[in-house]
Amino acid sequence: MPPSSSPLIWFITGTAHGFGWELLRAALERGDRVVATSRTPEKIEKAFAPYAHRLLALEVNLKNSADIEGAVEKALSTFGGVDILVNNAGYGLFGALEELCDEEIRNLFEINFFALLKVTQALLPHFRERRRGHIINLSSMAGRTSRAGLGLYSATKFAIEGLSEALAQEVRELGIKVTVVEPGGFRTNCLSKEALSLASTIIEDYSSSAGALRSWSERFHQQQPGNPALAAEAIVKMTQLENPPLHLLLGHDAYEAVTTHLKSLLQEIEQWREITLSTEFKD
Repeated sequence: MPPSSSPLIWFITGTAHGFGWELLRAALERGDRVVATSRTPEKIEKAFAPYAHRLLALEVNLKNSADIEGAVEKALSTFGGVDILVNNAGYGLFGALEELCDEEIRNLFEINFFALLKVTQALLPHFRERRRGHIINLSSMAGRTSRAGLGLYSATKFAIEGLSEALAQEVRELGIKVTVVEPGGFRTNCLSKEALSLASTIIEDYSSSAGALRSWSERFHQQQPGNPALAAEAIVKMTQLENPPLHLLLGHDAYEAVTTHLKSLLQEIEQWREITLSTEFKD
């Protein structure tokens, strides 16, 4: 990566709001150049007009491989390279497993996981050629620990965790860094009616489990403890490190939930250690 004082070139997906918007703002204010993908690039261009000479806003359908490849080609031809990829685009889907239909599940994976995979694959040849780059994948504390009603959303984030850990090992010797960011609750629009998807079918038998999550989301919207602008600042600072973390938790709720889960998991593993070790050949 260039020295921390040098301007960087970012490629950020999902910049219309939330973390993507704040990261876009923070990078531009730092003096960097940004390729910002969105379904509404005109909104980005208008809001950040003073930075037009350092901003490339692109309308990209993240379900379309040709769109993704075209955006990467445009980024490279416009700015000459990319230093940091932020796979931020994604959305939430709440509902019990039995309540969710095939279309809802596949759409979720298309955006939350497969789009991330395709964008990463499109930029990896460029990073390999330059022998540098930083891939930042937005996961969630739900990528570490799940709960009733969050199963499919967590599945996409668990997938990102596994992909990121393997990718980090594959590209480490090529000078490419990988960080998976795991935020807790942040005061974005992620729980708004416009952004959050709920299962189209409601089964009353799940009202006290998955149903409780739906009720919680309505009450908790805009009550989250995390400040997305401060999260963006933390991510920007992290990119300046010589050895950035593979995993970065954001928010006290994420720290508490994940560390509690890991302690409980280790306790469970030790509890069943005898059965675990009883399954090998004795020779």
